[in-house]
Amino acid sequence: MKVLDLKCSHEHRFEGWFASTEEFESQLSRHLVACPVCSVTDVSRVPSAPRLNLTSARGEAEPLPQMQSQSQMQPQSQEAESMQAQAIHAIRELIEKTENVGERFAEEARRIHYNEAPARNIRGVTTPEDAHALLEEGIDVMPLPVPAALKEPLQ
Repeated sequence: MKVLDLKCSHEHRFEGWFASTEEFESQLSRHLVACPVCSVTDVSRVPSAPRLNLTSARGEAEPLPQMQSQSQMQPQSQEAESMQAQAIHAIRELIEKTENVGERFAEEARRIHYNEAPARNIRGVTTPEDAHALLEEGIDVMPLPVPAALKEPLQ
C-alpha cells in the first residue's frame, strides 16, 4: 500500500492510499482522484518523507538523520491545515445535526416558519432566487457549499 501526499489546484493538502504508484497514475488519468475539501480533480503529488524502519539485527532503532521539520519547511501549512480541519469538522457537525430535505428546502423552510411543520434544523438545496425570497419573508437561511466528500459517510 502506497500512501501519497497530494494537493489540489486550490492548495488543499491530503493523503491518498493506493495499491501502487501505477494505480495512482491510472486513477489520476481517469479523474478518479478528487480533493476531499473542494472535489477538484486537478490533483498532483507533493514531496513527502518516506517512512523508514531502521532497526538493527538486535531490534534496536538506529538514530535517524537530522531533517527539517515540516513546520520549518512550510510555516503557513500547519495553520492552513488546522483551519481546513476545523472547517471540515464544523460542516460534519452541521450535517449530523440537521435534516436533509433536499430540493424541498424552500418549501419546508416556509412550512416551519409559518408553524405548518415541526420546528427543526434543516438543510437542502434551493436556487439563489428562492433563498433571496426566503430572506425577504424573514426566514433566515445561509448558503453553505458542502464538499461532495462530506455528503457521504467516510469509509
